[in-house]
Amino acid sequence: MNIAFWLMRTAQTNPRRPALFLGTERVADYGELHIRALALAAALIDGGIRPGDRVAVFMPNVPDYLTALFGAWYAGAIVVPINAKLHPKEAAWILDNSGASLCLSVDAHLDALRGMSTACGTVDLGVEPDLTHLISEPVARLTNDIAWLFYTSGTTGRPKGVEITHRNLISMSLCYQTDVDVVRPDHAAIYSAPMSHGAGLYSMMHVLRSARHVFPVSRGFDPAEILDLAAFHGSVHMFAAPTMVKRLTDYASGAGLSGDGLETIVYAGGPMYEADILSAVDQFGPVFAQIYGQGECPMGITAMPKSMVADRISDGWRGRLNSVGTAQSAVDVRIRGVDGKLAPVGDVGEIEVRGDTVMAGYWNAPDATSAAISKGWLKTGDIGRLDVQGFLTLMDRSKDVIISGGTNIYPREVEDVLLLHHAVSEVSVIGHPSAEWGEDIIAFVVFRDGNEASIEELDAHCINHIARFKRPKVYHVLKDLPKNNYGKVLKTSLRDQAQSFLGGVEPVQK
Repeated sequence: MNIAFWLMRTAQTNPRRPALFLGTERVADYGELHIRALALAAALIDGGIRPGDRVAVFMPNVPDYLTALFGAWYAGAIVVPINAKLHPKEAAWILDNSGASLCLSVDAHLDALRGMSTACGTVDLGVEPDLTHLISEPVARLTNDIAWLFYTSGTTGRPKGVEITHRNLISMSLCYQTDVDVVRPDHAAIYSAPMSHGAGLYSMMHVLRSARHVFPVSRGFDPAEILDLAAFHGSVHMFAAPTMVKRLTDYASGAGLSGDGLETIVYAGGPMYEADILSAVDQFGPVFAQIYGQGECPMGITAMPKSMVADRISDGWRGRLNSVGTAQSAVDVRIRGVDGKLAPVGDVGEIEVRGDTVMAGYWNAPDATSAAISKGWLKTGDIGRLDVQGFLTLMDRSKDVIISGGTNIYPREVEDVLLLHHAVSEVSVIGHPSAEWGEDIIAFVVFRDGNEASIEELDAHCINHIARFKRPKVYHVLKDLPKNNYGKVLKTSLRDQAQSFLGGVEPVQK
């Protein structure tokens, strides 16, 4: 089944129900959103798009994002969502690797792409579509057909395309209703986190239940704007990284606001201080739910509902609060020890997950797929333990991934860019705990003999090649990188060095 049929059904039964808002301004109802998606699909098909072709979406959070998603799906295409914060060079690489035929975009993002060397065409969604030329209904797709090709980086090379099927998205959406929170028609989803990631994924269950979709005028996260929108729309749902939760709490506390209109905030995507979630619940009440997932199992591994996050009475509540909840309904979760055997309850090992939310594989990467999935079990690369009640606690994230502001940043990406600089001989990048962002990016740099570069030069070099949020917060120059007898860089030693000159307190890992 094509998940886009959910929009068609909602439009058929509730065509006049409000669908899209830009801030407080109503942009479209469900009938109008459906027509726009049918028109976009007709234009895509006329342009040569066929079922299974890749159509990328590289644009900020604007109401047309949902038109782009469902229009591409209506045409039977695979959506390739690209983080709007990426450098155009990074976006162009994803377009080429995915074999995208077209990229839907707007404004400066469209102009930047047109300057890149890529075979992919572009479509300006800022141009009013021909609403008189429509397809009759969405193109039929099988449940196991790919719907969402999400690019997630690894530490050993370029980003990999994660193949998410219609079945995966349906499973994720229904698990949300069962394990996280129930969406009602009177709810309003605010999209302040990137639509290319969790926020966009969470649009689907809100379409299914004919809820409202609210896009901030700022196109991002501004605490004052979010609280104003919540008060205006009421019954607000939103997805937020832990750093966003902290900023929202701090602003509301300083402004003396209680968060009128906020009903559910689902947090995930990075380290979370216990003190921060305690303060957030104290400020806003029992509105917070937590999930744990990966690009390879989107939003779909474990969950902890609002009642448990707010619980301060039951025995063991603090331990549960520092966990990431229990397995969602459509998956199994287990721990495999370092000896390769299943770990007993309470022992630490790698987290594995199996079920209808687990990806089909990596795009054009059979070896990587075989390494990640064995007999249906996805090896998450994350380290954790399960208690007797089934609560999963994350102990660490493997592969040295840095999570800053709720976004995964992979050291290899930053290292590869810095090594392009003529003065840099060696470099190693780590994450360092940050109360504001979860983790800051620290680069340890060794210059070539007779060469050096200023911090400003290195920073400008990074800005020219990768997104700004990926550039290091601190550059620390060393004569040599610490290594073991096999020549491997000792990142533990680098973390110790960073602790000595930067200080900081380790956050509770979430």
